[in-house]
Amino acid sequence: MKIVAINGSPRKNGNTAQCLEAVRREVAAAGVEFQVFQPGSAVHPCMACYHCLNSGSLQCVQTDDGVNEIIRACIEADGILLASPVYHGGIAGGMKCVMDRIMLTAGCGKNQFHHKVGGALCTLRRSGGMETYQQLLGLMDAMEMVLVTSDYWGAIHGADPGEVLSDTEGMEVAARLGRNMAWMVRVLGSSKDTLPPPESFPRTMTNFIR
Repeated sequence: MKIVAINGSPRKNGNTAQCLEAVRREVAAAGVEFQVFQPGSAVHPCMACYHCLNSGSLQCVQTDDGVNEIIRACIEADGILLASPVYHGGIAGGMKCVMDRIMLTAGCGKNQFHHKVGGALCTLRRSGGMETYQQLLGLMDAMEMVLVTSDYWGAIHGADPGEVLSDTEGMEVAARLGRNMAWMVRVLGSSKDTLPPPESFPRTMTNFIR
């Protein structure tokens, strides 16, 4: 069993990484594998070419920034954790690029993520935590995932690297999220033979222009 986390911060060993380390310790203690991807700031935005959707390839045509590796890992994982710093009241730019491409490539056609366990965390200096947290959850909500939460919203405060460690409650939220995600992954894994998940059907995609 495995949980994949995407660290949307361009900073190495920054506050988002510190929060994910708290999650990792709890997940590992529960006997679940934990892998973190940090794509950084060099990722490309989605071009809305729809090649991935129309071909069903489960791959993005942009192959030089590591996003396809992340997509493959998410498809294979039992759980996905999205984590991002708050930049100007929302998701960090690089993380948004990754999320857009993941959703179009593997979520909007034959959904590869239905009934996987999902969770979200964000780090912030002062404001924008709830908005960013809800944006992260929104991607997983639209992909028929099983959303797991902690005992408070996943927004942990800190500006300079390491400051999140002083947000005692926030770090406890991150740790509890790790425990809850690992537990849910194990619950779903142990019950899949006796209680198979409901069938997932292709989405009927419409718009408001006829």
